[in-house]
Amino acid sequence: MSESDCPPVPSRAELAEPARARSAGDDRLRALVDEHYDFVWRTLRYLGVHDANAEDGAQQVMCVLSRRLDDVEQGAERAFLFSTAMRVAATMRRSDRRRPRARADDDVDALAHSMPGTEELLDERRAHDTLRRVLDEMPLELRVVFVLFELEELTTPDIATMLGIPLGTVASRLRRARETFQAIVRRMKAGARQRREEP
Repeated sequence: MSESDCPPVPSRAELAEPARARSAGDDRLRALVDEHYDFVWRTLRYLGVHDANAEDGAQQVMCVLSRRLDDVEQGAERAFLFSTAMRVAATMRRSDRRRPRARADDDVDALAHSMPGTEELLDERRAHDTLRRVLDEMPLELRVVFVLFELEELTTPDIATMLGIPLGTVASRLRRARETFQAIVRRMKAGARQRREEP
C-alpha cells in the first residue's frame, strides 16, 4: 500500500494538538486512533508481527479505518480494528517469512548489551520473549481467543461478538487454548532442562 492510497491518519503528536476546525469524521477518527492504537499495536505483536514492523502494521490498520470510517458502525470499531489487524498481521507474517531472521536468543543477548544492566529489565524482556514464542506456536484460532481473554481481558460475550462466533465456541477454544499454552510451556521447560543437563 502506497502512502498516496491512504488518507491522512493523525499521528500521536497531532492527537495532542489543540482541536482545530474539523469535520465530525476527523474528530471520530482522531478519537478512535487515540483510544485504540495501543490495542492494535499489541494485537499485531501477539499475532506474530515483530517489534520492528508493528508500528508500520498499526499505521496500515489505521489507514484502512480511515478509508472505511463511514462503513464502521458506532460501537463496532474495536471489532473492525481487530479483524483488520488480523489480516494485516497475516500479510506481514508471510512477508517476514521470506526474510532471514536472527534467532530469538540473539535478540535477547543483543538487548542485554544495549540496555541498562538491571536484572529486572532483562527478566521482563525474557518473559515477554517467552510469551511471544509460546503464542507463535499456538494455532491462530486458539491464539486469538487466548489473547483477547487472558491478555486483553475481554469477556467471552465480547469475544463472541468481535469474532462473530457462538459463545460456546469461544469457551471451547479458550479451554483448548489454555491446554495448548500449558503443553507448549511444559515442552519448552523440558527442552531448556535437557540443554542445561547436556555436557
